[in-house]
Amino acid sequence: MSQKLSIEDIAVGSVMETTFWANPVEESGFRFRATHLDGKRAPKVVLCDDPGVRPGVPALVKILQIKRLERDDRGAIVVELVRHQEFKLEGVYVDPTIAKKLQVLLESGQNILLDGPQGCGKTVLTRTIAKNLGYEFVFFNCGAVVEAADFLATLHLRADANGSPVTDFVKTDILRCLEDAHEHTHRRYLVFLDEFNRCPEPARNALMPALDSTRKLFHPIRNTFLDIPDNVLFVAAVNRGQQFSGTFGIDAAQLDRFAPLQVTYPPIAEEVKLLSSRHPELAKNVIEDVVEVAHAVRTSPELRASLSVRATDEACIYLKHPLFESEQKRALGEVMKSSFCGRFSGAWDDPSTDAGAVWLVIDKAIVAKEKA
Repeated sequence: MSQKLSIEDIAVGSVMETTFWANPVEESGFRFRATHLDGKRAPKVVLCDDPGVRPGVPALVKILQIKRLERDDRGAIVVELVRHQEFKLEGVYVDPTIAKKLQVLLESGQNILLDGPQGCGKTVLTRTIAKNLGYEFVFFNCGAVVEAADFLATLHLRADANGSPVTDFVKTDILRCLEDAHEHTHRRYLVFLDEFNRCPEPARNALMPALDSTRKLFHPIRNTFLDIPDNVLFVAAVNRGQQFSGTFGIDAAQLDRFAPLQVTYPPIAEEVKLLSSRHPELAKNVIEDVVEVAHAVRTSPELRASLSVRATDEACIYLKHPLFESEQKRALGEVMKSSFCGRFSGAWDDPSTDAGAVWLVIDKAIVAKEKA
């Protein structure tokens, strides 16, 4: 199927879906422009001057006019706003209330802090936001940051032609993104700061001017400050809690630069749906058993444990393998000793350890399911 519409696919009076952004061409007379209609590349630029348009939000529009129909290299498709579409993120579960909050924050250009247990889908959620709303996704692992300059450049040692040591600054993905954003003002960039609280606090302090109204960041190569363009949005992800080693506290001033959102694991039915799509070879009742036991671990008041969706996904990988598929029910406990208990300290058969405590919950849940 073609990924580009032809001019014959577009009729005056028809209603189509698009997503607008601010028009960088000030003299055009239209405040908003788009490049796609119904998910495909439009043959001409799509223009609208309706003040009700919300940039970045999918909308239904009515085709009013096709300018310079005979030219392939000129002209425009002029439309009027019909209504905005409901905020949707395909391929990932988002709590309906969280989805509404996300829509408000994204439309207003706020920096977002996603706070939740490991493996609950923070990275997948952010990547999906970028894809569905037309942002360039830039992933950055803050756990590798030691000092402030590491956000934009790292110092590398190499040998020159004579074999003498030479040091060079190598740009990070964040710096390349900011430079691209200055050059391509019509594009939108979403910088995902993963494991934000795993870098030392003094290093994070260097980001604070980038996250407030100052919108500047020190450029270690040029030894000057770099403006953060308006087409760049920051989303950070953190795991907070005593069970996470190697993390640093986030003070009130840093938190105040973000709009915080609490995210958690999907409901049982949604996780079953997700795993069923990934592992169609497994019967639904087997996947339900895996997820329900995981839910028992996550919600146990004695444990207060985090068990990621990666753990349930791994258990499904085991159970669908030919070595286990003929004895899935009997193998369930053995698989969970590895996929579930193995994510905690200690041994599954030692109740005094975290892994042993998790096993007690797993065993109890499996026995209860067998009796049901």
